[in-house]
Amino acid sequence: MVDLAALARISARMVDRYGEQGEAAASRLRIWVEGLVPMAFPEILARHLVEQHVPLLFDAFWQVLPFGTGGRRGRVGYGSNRFNPSTVAMTVQGHCNFLAAAFPGKQLTVVVANDVRVFNDFAGVYRFLGPSHPLIGTSSRSIAKLACEIYAGNGVVSYIAEPEADQSLLSTPELSYIIRKQRALGGINISASHNPPDDNGIKVYDEYGGQPIPPNDQRLADAMDNVTDVRRIPYAEALGSGLIREVPAEFNQQYIDEYVRLYGRLFTPRPNIPVIYTPLCGCGLRSAGAVMKKLGFPILSPPYQGPDGTFAPIPFKAPNPEVSESTVPATQFAESVGSGVVLSSDPDADRVGLEVRLADGLWYHFDGNKIATLICYYLMLDPGGPRRRGLVIETLVTTKLLGKIAATAGDSWIVDDLLVGFKYMANVLKVLEQRGRWGSVCTKPESLVLATEEAHGLMLTSTIRDKDSAPACMFLAALYQKVWLEGRNLLDYYIEILEKLGGYADTGRSIVMTGADGGIQRDRIVASLRSSLPTTLGGRAVQKVVDFWNEDAFGKLQSATDQLSRNVLQFFLEGSIVTVRPSGTEPKLKFYCQLVPEGDAPKLRGKELMRDLTERVEALARAVYQELLARLDLHLGEPGLLLPDLVDIARKQEFERKTIPQLRQAIAQGRFGSLEKLLDWLREEVAAMTPGANPLPALKASVAFLCRQWETELKSAPLLSELASWAGPAPRV
Repeated sequence: MVDLAALARISARMVDRYGEQGEAAASRLRIWVEGLVPMAFPEILARHLVEQHVPLLFDAFWQVLPFGTGGRRGRVGYGSNRFNPSTVAMTVQGHCNFLAAAFPGKQLTVVVANDVRVFNDFAGVYRFLGPSHPLIGTSSRSIAKLACEIYAGNGVVSYIAEPEADQSLLSTPELSYIIRKQRALGGINISASHNPPDDNGIKVYDEYGGQPIPPNDQRLADAMDNVTDVRRIPYAEALGSGLIREVPAEFNQQYIDEYVRLYGRLFTPRPNIPVIYTPLCGCGLRSAGAVMKKLGFPILSPPYQGPDGTFAPIPFKAPNPEVSESTVPATQFAESVGSGVVLSSDPDADRVGLEVRLADGLWYHFDGNKIATLICYYLMLDPGGPRRRGLVIETLVTTKLLGKIAATAGDSWIVDDLLVGFKYMANVLKVLEQRGRWGSVCTKPESLVLATEEAHGLMLTSTIRDKDSAPACMFLAALYQKVWLEGRNLLDYYIEILEKLGGYADTGRSIVMTGADGGIQRDRIVASLRSSLPTTLGGRAVQKVVDFWNEDAFGKLQSATDQLSRNVLQFFLEGSIVTVRPSGTEPKLKFYCQLVPEGDAPKLRGKELMRDLTERVEALARAVYQELLARLDLHLGEPGLLLPDLVDIARKQEFERKTIPQLRQAIAQGRFGSLEKLLDWLREEVAAMTPGANPLPALKASVAFLCRQWETELKSAPLLSELASWAGPAPRV
């Protein structure tokens, strides 16, 4: 029974505190608490109706979980702005309505995929509900089965891997492949990609195996927003009637064979040069791992990093190839078996990671731009590579070095001005398939050499219309073995590319905030940039500003989703480009810094060239970070800037304001008798930075910087040198 007085009191409090947005949140809360939304758990929401949970309720109801560049994605929880059975049900029902309108009279078929995620509330948001409540244990697989029930309730046939199994997986790239192979009219994947385990999401695909772009994604979003009822048939009944069917088992082998054909006779794998591959507890063993093994590469995987929806063995529980710390256990495993390379993929196996051991024994983390450069150069210009010619596609924030490679190769095309999101690259291939032309580019989709983005995603065949770690891994494995036989490593190879083609450098950072207030702060920064354009960025004069909302330059905004995707500002400086873009689904502001050389080949060579480029682009990024924060009257010191971007701004500020003074005082006063006790205290002090995971690795760069700062003043403190040794070399700033 709903306590109407409590509901009224909490609703009034939200309106008082948050104004019009609070009123909208209160209205949605009432609808959910009164049970007017399917699977809303009103009895659980009733336990939220106390004063202390007003901020949580506002964040959970101030909006409907937005439909961003890759579908809906967010924290698992109760409410309209959370990922849960209710928001999924309305999303899937909306997809059914959209398909029925788009394909009248046709038998509607879809493919349903899922990754490994299981919700355990590591952040402790719902600790007040006790150890067991309806969402605990909710998995991507259980949500995928719910989606199948709703498709069945609408007469839509859904194909799912091993439909009678409690656990089964299907990666994002396989989903794209199977949609086209099955001639389905669309599909979904239940996955939050590389996000932490308390998140989940739903990605929606069209009949071409890609994700819809504006205005089609707006029509889909509108269909989802206009759902009034959800039709559903119990899973067993739908399975028995043939409305739920098994994905043909042979499709996985055909998918693997697709890449074996693409690889061709390029390089004979050497059985005595081991290659380490980790799926980071996700789906990748059945895709990237299987492809490399089929080709004959000696693949070894850490035995403890198979499918695991808690991501327990992954540092920070961050199964993200973009985060270098995520592969530390895998690099340790590599050292134990004598390998100098670690390849990785995220839980839905569409992003690739690369770590390489250098001559001094240290490991080097390749970012997405460098990975794309290695593969593009190998495929197009390396004398020992396939010397391919054709189409290269990238986004506007991906390294400009790829264009130089394509131009140097000749007889090739570059499309390098696309908005962020692989759906835009898939759309280029669709348009070429239908019209034979994209702007001034006249070719066929089959001419694709690679499509890539800075966020560790590559597409290497037009038969799969999304990024895929599998082909990237197979070419990187070949390239690693090739240069190893030549007595070099992949960083040497990359530096040689720079020496030949120019001093390009790229880096991206994220200003991460939390909750509804974080979304407001994110949007305030972008609005401030538009209303008061900077004349300098990072100490460099701004020569030109490009606003992708400019309808004279880029055409009329077609929809709200188009406005979201085009919410991009690009600043051209001397020899560099800075691009600012707010996330469409999270309270996060992303920005990208690119060094674009002008004139002759770089004068510096080797490691000096690499060090110079890295220091310059990272210094630019730190300066831009501070200038963007200043738009909110916020500031971070170097220690805060050196914390990983997966840590939100509030935690970084708390670290500088509270933890650093306490740490300095503890060292000066000899408060702890051993390094172990000091680290135990520090781990507890900053535990909230990485919920459910050890936060200490996140602090190393910052602590190393602090130890160097304090070495003169506190040199007699017995634990300072031990702490400095634990933290490692101090970063250059």
